[in-house]
Amino acid sequence: MSERSSNKRRVAGSYLMSLMSIALVLFLLGVFALLMMHAQKLSNHLKENIGFEVVMNSNVKEDKILQLQKELDAMPAVKSTEYITKEEAIRRLSEDLGEDFLQWLGNEENPLLPSIDVRFKADYANNDSIAAIQAQLLKNTNVKEIYYQKSLVGLINQNVNRIGLALMVASLVLLIIAITLIRNTIRLSIYSKRFLVRSMQLVGATPAYIRRPFIRSGILQGFFGALLADAFLALLLYGLTKRVPELIFVQDYKIIIGIFVGIIILGMLLGGISTRLALRKYLHADVDRLYI
Repeated sequence: MSERSSNKRRVAGSYLMSLMSIALVLFLLGVFALLMMHAQKLSNHLKENIGFEVVMNSNVKEDKILQLQKELDAMPAVKSTEYITKEEAIRRLSEDLGEDFLQWLGNEENPLLPSIDVRFKADYANNDSIAAIQAQLLKNTNVKEIYYQKSLVGLINQNVNRIGLALMVASLVLLIIAITLIRNTIRLSIYSKRFLVRSMQLVGATPAYIRRPFIRSGILQGFFGALLADAFLALLLYGLTKRVPELIFVQDYKIIIGIFVGIIILGMLLGGISTRLALRKYLHADVDRLYI
């Protein structure tokens, strides 16, 4: 009786260790997926702060400026626009300087010109797209000049592309490592039951009949391991948003739910496929190889 209970504890301990190993591997995959999501959101946020300032001529009437602003808003590349009047430009400059700028001008007229501040969507925030829009706008006789930092735009895009490539390579490597670790974990679990497989063969069980309960167990292991990984991820996200509330603004809950569901599907697939591959060795092995 004690030997039977000891065997049960050993099997339960082995199952629990296997489950925790799968959960931790899937958790690391989930953390990396969340990191990539936030990196993408941050890169889009950076790109969408790229834009230019359309400086108007001093004698342009306000209705012409508002009309140009509407035309800009209708462009597929434009995310947002802001009309900055001469008075608003003076106010902002005074705030930056910490004193009233007009007092230094005396009776001189306000030299600042009205402008439209333009911000682009992430896909269009590059020098080629901006240059094409710039050339189009400069044909308008009401536009005096367009100002933007070309070198800064190129630098931001270059760094974002480098980081994106590095994350893609790292994610592929991590996925291969995760698949290998889960496969080895399940292989060890099947190894401990290799004599049970042989016993089932000796009583005439077919390979399909033998595989069925093992694959079902592997899928369940992957499922419960994925649930644990999702629980750890949820706790991690909760803790991070408590410590850094600004993260809420770059989170996409649809993508987060997709990651959680993807982890469950990946866990079940890896559990089932790894179990089937591990069983193949013992279904066709000689008796002597069972002791290796």
